[in-house]
Amino acid sequence: MRIHRFVLAIALVLTVISLTGIPASSAPTLRRISIATGGTGGVYFVLGGGLARLISQHIPGVQATAEVTSASVDNMRLIGAKRADLALTLNDTAYDAYKGQADFKGNPIPIRVLVPVYDNYNHLVTIEGTGINSIADLKGKRVSVGSPGSGTEVTALRILRAAGIDPDRDIRKERLGVGPSADALKDRKIDAFFWSGGIPTPAVLDLASTPGIRMRLIPLDTVVEALRKEYGPLYFKITIRKIAYPGLTEDVPVVGVANLIVVHKDFPEDLAYAIVKLIFERKQDLVAVHKEAQNISLLRITGRTPIPFHPGAVRYYREKGVPGF
Repeated sequence: MRIHRFVLAIALVLTVISLTGIPASSAPTLRRISIATGGTGGVYFVLGGGLARLISQHIPGVQATAEVTSASVDNMRLIGAKRADLALTLNDTAYDAYKGQADFKGNPIPIRVLVPVYDNYNHLVTIEGTGINSIADLKGKRVSVGSPGSGTEVTALRILRAAGIDPDRDIRKERLGVGPSADALKDRKIDAFFWSGGIPTPAVLDLASTPGIRMRLIPLDTVVEALRKEYGPLYFKITIRKIAYPGLTEDVPVVGVANLIVVHKDFPEDLAYAIVKLIFERKQDLVAVHKEAQNISLLRITGRTPIPFHPGAVRYYREKGVPGF
């Protein structure tokens, strides 16, 4: 009897499908996309997670996931291999990838920009007792320049060379991410570390809030002119305000570089448009995740990067009357 009822039920379903003309396999297809971010101690991962959640909630048929990576350099390679769909990246690393130079020599990656987001602040972090008061004081010290494959490493090496320091001979170089760098500094296993990130960066904030430790940030503005002479306007002077981290007694001038959200040139135009639209229309949801999202603005689009914008992004900016599009 049960088998008979089951057969009748199946027959009824098939009859309905045949009468309505709906194919049995017509269930909506879920498009899954990945967002390449950075390490868990940085802003990329926090902001990328917030963006993934927004996309999943508000763009029908799309499920987004934020992926932990080594950040900018690896992210560009993931985009180039189409193993990630969106990526957060530093402007200087992205430009190297687009032009096929430096870490991408002979292998240009056809990236396109969706949105310039916030500016990164290059931190040179140390603690009291290391004897480090300037970039020159790094000579002979144990210094982490960022994890392999990170934009932090790219910029840190350029800063050191601009200051006349050979990263391979003049320092005892470590290659740690921001979280492990902060831990190593707490344990006195290194003397200082570089980090390129938003304000505040969680791992740096944790270090500054650790009882018994007095964190210090070293000024970097002395190398800005040399960097601009070598690499153009990708770099600029920017200031970390003393209110950014506990224990700072004065503002610290450092090297700034813009952050971007990029995709492969083959990324679908309609989806690119929808994501850019979502970022601006639900910006406050991203601000609730990390306050650096407050710096996403239609007033700061053109001139932020020499890399071309994706056609889907261009369509949105034209609709909004953004100059330069």
